[in-house]
Amino acid sequence: MPQVIVVQTTIDSRAAAERLAEAIIHEGRGACVQIAAPIMSVYKWEGKIQKEEEYLVSVKTTDQALSLLVELIRQLHTYDVPEIIALPVIDGGHDYLSWVADQVNTQ
Repeated sequence: MPQVIVVQTTIDSRAAAERLAEAIIHEGRGACVQIAAPIMSVYKWEGKIQKEEEYLVSVKTTDQALSLLVELIRQLHTYDVPEIIALPVIDGGHDYLSWVADQVNTQ
């Protein structure tokens, strides 16, 4: 069975988060997408401290689909330099992890 992972990104609006989530599911790049909002991100950009309200998008997917998912996120994302990080799932319910793997299209 492929390794299940969680890929996270943040985006600037609920509408953009929903469009991204729907595209991910439609293309089969993830089994489930969760949108948490709003969150406050504080970071330095071009030498200045920024504070922005963002939406956290978490995708349950597999390591085999990672490159295709990253490509899709980059195509649809509204930021010049989007956060895209992949986190390993070290354990979970076998039935759930199998379901995730079955839902993801790796081609």
